[in-house]
Amino acid sequence: MTSEKEKATFAGGCFWGVEYLFSRIEGVVKTTVGYTGGKSKDPNYQQVCSGNTGHAEAVEILFNPIIISYENLLDIFFKNHDPTTPNRQGVDVGSQYRSAIFYHDQKQLEFAKTMINSLDKTNLFSRPIVTQIVPATQFYHAEEYHQKYFDKNGIKGCSIHN
Repeated sequence: MTSEKEKATFAGGCFWGVEYLFSRIEGVVKTTVGYTGGKSKDPNYQQVCSGNTGHAEAVEILFNPIIISYENLLDIFFKNHDPTTPNRQGVDVGSQYRSAIFYHDQKQLEFAKTMINSLDKTNLFSRPIVTQIVPATQFYHAEEYHQKYFDKNGIKGCSIHN
C-alpha cells in the first residue's frame, strides 16, 4: 500500500448496500466485501449467516486521503445506516449485521471516538450509538458473487439509505 492510499473497514448491515454506497464516492479507489471481527478462519457466507462465526459482513475500502478524508468516510458511514440498533439493520438481524468500525491505526481510532462522541451530543439519533470501535483483524474476502453485487444484479435484496 502506497502512502497515497489508506484502508478503512466498516460494517453497517448488508455488505451489498455498504459496498454500493462507498464504491460511488470520489476518492474511493477500491471496495471489497468480506467478513471480519470474528473467530473463524476463512469463513464462507453460509457460516457467517449462521451467526456462529462472530464475523460481521463488512466492506474494506481503499481510499485516497488527498481526495477524501477518513473523517468524511465516517460521516458517510453514520449518515447511511442506523448506528443505534445492536445486531440489526432493517430486516437483517444477527451479529453479522452489527454496526462496527474496524480501525487500522491510532488516528482512525481517535477519529471514530470523536465522531461518536460528537454525534451522541447532538441528539441526532433518538437512542445512543452502539457502533463498535475495534481493531481491524484478518479480513476475509467474500465469495466473488457478492463483490459489486448491486452492479451485477441491480439494487434489490437489502435496504440502503441514501
